[in-house]
Amino acid sequence: MLRSAPIHLRNGGTSVVLDPARSALPTIVHWGADLGAASTDDLAAMALAALPQRVSGGLDHPAPLTVIPQESSGWLGTPGLAGHRGGRVFSTKLVTEAIEVDGASAEIRATDASAGLAATVEMHVTDAGLLRQRITLENLAPEAYALTALTPTFPVPLDADELLDTTGRHLRERSPQRHAFTIGTHLRESRRGRPGADASLLLAAGRTGFGFERGLVFAVHTAWSGNHRLLAERTPTGEAFLAAGELLVPGEIELAEGESYTTPWAIGSWGDGLNELSKRFHDELRARPQHPRRPRPVTLNTWEAVYFDHDLDTLSALADRAARVGVERFVLDDGWFRGRRDDTAGLGDWCVDADVWPDGLGPLIDRVRGLGMEFGLWVEPEMVNLDSDLAREHPDWILRGRDELPVPARQQHVLDLANPEAWQYLLDRLDALLAEYDIAYLKWDHNRDLLEAGAADTGRPRVHENVLALYRLLAALKRRHPGLEIESCASGGARVDLGILEHTDRIWTSDTLDPIERLQIQKYTGLLVPAEMMGAHLTSPDVHSTGRSVSLGLSAGVALLGHLGIEWNLTDLDDDGLDAVAAWVAHHTRHRDLIHSGALVHGDTTDAATDVRGVVARDGASAIFTFTQVTTGVTHPPGRFTLPGLDPDRRYTVRVAAGSPDDGPGQSPLPWAEHPTTLTGRQLGTVGLQAPVLFPAQLVLLELTPPDRTDPTPAPHGPTEPTTSRKEALT
Repeated sequence: MLRSAPIHLRNGGTSVVLDPARSALPTIVHWGADLGAASTDDLAAMALAALPQRVSGGLDHPAPLTVIPQESSGWLGTPGLAGHRGGRVFSTKLVTEAIEVDGASAEIRATDASAGLAATVEMHVTDAGLLRQRITLENLAPEAYALTALTPTFPVPLDADELLDTTGRHLRERSPQRHAFTIGTHLRESRRGRPGADASLLLAAGRTGFGFERGLVFAVHTAWSGNHRLLAERTPTGEAFLAAGELLVPGEIELAEGESYTTPWAIGSWGDGLNELSKRFHDELRARPQHPRRPRPVTLNTWEAVYFDHDLDTLSALADRAARVGVERFVLDDGWFRGRRDDTAGLGDWCVDADVWPDGLGPLIDRVRGLGMEFGLWVEPEMVNLDSDLAREHPDWILRGRDELPVPARQQHVLDLANPEAWQYLLDRLDALLAEYDIAYLKWDHNRDLLEAGAADTGRPRVHENVLALYRLLAALKRRHPGLEIESCASGGARVDLGILEHTDRIWTSDTLDPIERLQIQKYTGLLVPAEMMGAHLTSPDVHSTGRSVSLGLSAGVALLGHLGIEWNLTDLDDDGLDAVAAWVAHHTRHRDLIHSGALVHGDTTDAATDVRGVVARDGASAIFTFTQVTTGVTHPPGRFTLPGLDPDRRYTVRVAAGSPDDGPGQSPLPWAEHPTTLTGRQLGTVGLQAPVLFPAQLVLLELTPPDRTDPTPAPHGPTEPTTSRKEALT
């Protein structure tokens, strides 16, 4: 049905108003705060009030920003659709034919009979208040259509004059950077075949100075695990918008007659502050039917404990210590498969190395399961070493853009998962491992960027098809093995997106376990990813990735507000050391339900010397916070800090649960910390608490509970009865 009256999509505290009457395609008049139950007349007046005047030197009919901006409508900014037929049909005029509205969703169908194209725009305002958009383009003509760009758009108000995105590298992902949002285009693209360590999870636009606690801000994300683009653009004619989509390599999408291409979901959020904006993403993920429901197991990963030095006795002893401190999942990392003594060989040969494991992995798994822990295994299925039987037998399965292979990275190359034979080989090998052994969890790694990612037989670009093939492979394994959990790891945090999280159960946030580095990495990864899906491990006192020496309290305290794990050779610890680790694991398990279901919040501190973050329970009745003295500050003693996100009318008793404000260079005890102190959420969020005097790289853990609640008894942290086997339908 073709509509002319404005359309109001409303859900989760968000309104989207579409005007279908003023251009060939509908314009988004408003995206943001809920407008209430506006009448048709009110919406029509709003659409009228948004129309610009014709100005000197401009077009006779000013071009609005539509759901697919087109040059044929007078749009002179970045187009929403770009393509051609052999250099012709470069300009389209898609015109609305029908709009179907169902609650908070709309489907807009449009055609360009002359160009032989049809488009369907899907828009949905979710229960969490996110705006999800994707576009499907179909070729109706006999001649092939080469598509080069198709990108959903999200308008933002003109007073959103500051941009925030992130960049980074291996071991330092998610470094924030801010820019003035001036006239022109700010473009972030990834051509790495995966999002990349330098990828920006979000591109945000807000009023200058917006922070985590306050300031109107909008952001978009591309839910896709390959090449992608995010852009912010402001035009001289008064339009400002964000856009998100897949970055298409030339020749990658050529549509024959009847074929179609559908963009990844482009997802937009907004809020008064980044805390509110990110909560929408977290609420959306937690509402999915496949979201992990059972408590997230405390995990020990063996990499930094043993590296490639696999030995049953050593790993059994490590498993004993892991169970003693409260670990619930034991993951055997790289080095278990044929020929894998270092990172130069073996990738692709996914069979247990009989020289290292003469009796297979069974004895270790039996030991781990007998201690009450699940067993997990590291794999890197998309990669291959040239020194492997797979590469020698099937060199044509390796991605390349010409006859010779691309430049290697980490002594490895990338398999073409879009090749049906390669895809089937990986499914069969992984399926066989999961059928033979009681493996509850796969740490799925991806340790290099893609270069010249094309098919060996045709030379055609293959990133798009490989991402879809990866999704199919992950889905097939989960269908065959109910209860299997998978972690997305990619040289740390180089593949973090809502596309991969449709098929996996957590992400590895970064290969660095240095808690000082992790503070920032986890803060900005958490804009998109909730705590229960964000792998965060405590580490040894001498951090492998930076050489920094850190305390257990800092390392564990930073890891506490995530999916907790351990990356440490616990066999080096005496009983006192193991008890100290167990105490921190107990803190996590005691608060795990709160951490993995509540609202993750960050405080806007006055400088980078301190960090305040926490999780507030869904009902607002309790919370847990950490205060970290990152570096020395200018003021000494420091001033007050506030606790954001609390119910202003509730009363909270604040207790220091771990870390001592009296252990630092203070001259006297901190008065409020000497005994439980009760204040309202309004007082804690507005006036705050006097910060403790701490040495740099020290942390204090705070528990906030209702005044009448007694201090909870710590959870047990020793070996437990064996958990149910995954083969017995672990759920």
